[in-house]
Amino acid sequence: MIRLFSTCAALAITASAASADYALTILHTNDFHARFEPISKYDSGCSAEDNAAGDCFGGSARLVTAVEDARARNENTVLFDGGDQFQGTLFYTYYKGKLAAEMMNKLGYDGMTVGNHEFDDGPEVLAGFMDAVEFPVLMSNADVSMEPALADKLMKSTVIERNGEKLGLIGLTPQNTDELASPGDKVIFTDPVDAVQGEVDKLTAEGVNKIIVLSHSGYAVDQRVASETTGVDVIVGGHTNTLLGDMDGAEGPYPTVVNGTQILSAYAYGKFLGELNVVFDDEGNIISASGAPIIMDAAVTEDAPTVDRIAEAAKPLEEIRSKVVAETAEAIDGDRGSCRAMECQMGTLIADAMLDRVKDQGIQIAIQNGGGVRASIDAGEVTMGEVLTVLPFQNTLSTFQVTGQTMIDALENGVSEIEEGGGRFPQIAGMSFVFDASAEPGSRVSDVMVGGEPIDPAATYGVVSNNYVRNGGDGYKMFRDAENAYDFGPDLADVTAEYIAANAPYTPYTDGRISAK
Repeated sequence: MIRLFSTCAALAITASAASADYALTILHTNDFHARFEPISKYDSGCSAEDNAAGDCFGGSARLVTAVEDARARNENTVLFDGGDQFQGTLFYTYYKGKLAAEMMNKLGYDGMTVGNHEFDDGPEVLAGFMDAVEFPVLMSNADVSMEPALADKLMKSTVIERNGEKLGLIGLTPQNTDELASPGDKVIFTDPVDAVQGEVDKLTAEGVNKIIVLSHSGYAVDQRVASETTGVDVIVGGHTNTLLGDMDGAEGPYPTVVNGTQILSAYAYGKFLGELNVVFDDEGNIISASGAPIIMDAAVTEDAPTVDRIAEAAKPLEEIRSKVVAETAEAIDGDRGSCRAMECQMGTLIADAMLDRVKDQGIQIAIQNGGGVRASIDAGEVTMGEVLTVLPFQNTLSTFQVTGQTMIDALENGVSEIEEGGGRFPQIAGMSFVFDASAEPGSRVSDVMVGGEPIDPAATYGVVSNNYVRNGGDGYKMFRDAENAYDFGPDLADVTAEYIAANAPYTPYTDGRISAK
């Protein structure tokens, strides 16, 4: 009888423990960058025709459907964002954070961290966005006490309650945000590990045993935070546009587990919706965690009211496209036949504009793929629509460091398909080179000069390009492992328009920086 009683008691205890388990589904996005409309497989704009043909991804209307479906499938869900809702399309240029706030409220987000691009237009625009959203926006690793717009508004952490349990949320942003955006000199950024541990300790002291960090610090920093802190259960990542999972292009497993912490990231631009199903025991320990980013392709039906709302919001953008932003004294040649075979006027302009924007950051060289130059511009007034026709891909400035030998390899790649009119042909600034199209690919480039001096294969050079090229597009795979890479600078079209305006009336030119034997 005693043995039977003990067995029954054990079963009762086990059942009690099982009933105390807490299941939570974490839905998440990051680095949305104002991609309210669907995007192409290249993360740029996608036409209505291509969307109807099933060739587009993402867009707010698909996210609405996917989030509703996930909530229907899972009893207890939360939706978080890893930062950088701001910047990237004309929607942000026109609405700043207002449309982002509207769409995020519609989707029912439960929390968000501040990304560096949330500071692009200063603390005041971020504060206005925070006033408009119906969920907490957080940032732990900064002192905002001296910034009036944020001092009593931007919290380091908070606690939300879901299905009878408390969840501690902590925000994290890049420590070098002051170099990446415009937070002003009254916001002081600090080390992420110390900041997170401080908030974990505070939340733990309040009895919170399930802690989620919403991080816009990048995959490497997230792993460091996980490794060097205690008490963090999940990190919802962002900033490096990292795709995790078992699909092509993934940089690690989903979740990536470091020191018992589950690290998540779902690429960028609304192309995926991350979904992690996690179970905690009564003491807040994770029993199980599994899931995957769900691709937002044509299989996800667009929510019709959201489609209509985004279409309505897009109407005023036509005014921006027709806005005169500069003047050119002569037509600027951006013809495909020119820019994929030789130094062309538009390529020189774009490369000059890129280098001018970042030259005070120690950058010496600019390189732009000729295939990214899509049109010429007529003489006279220049509209933003014309600039966007030349540069339609919503590419961003990327800065990085490589050796001189890597730059030589890059130039060899650039001229390797000249016979086919390959889009990889390099348009450059800050350097010059000679090429011989009759030589074998791989040995066509000579006389490479940087700043008027012969390039040193062993030296390190600062380079600016667009994010497509930096990430290996058009065969530039040698840039993928570049040091100190940052791919999320301003839009290349904006940079080019501002450069033309600053030099108006702009006179197009070539100067022999690229010579053919």
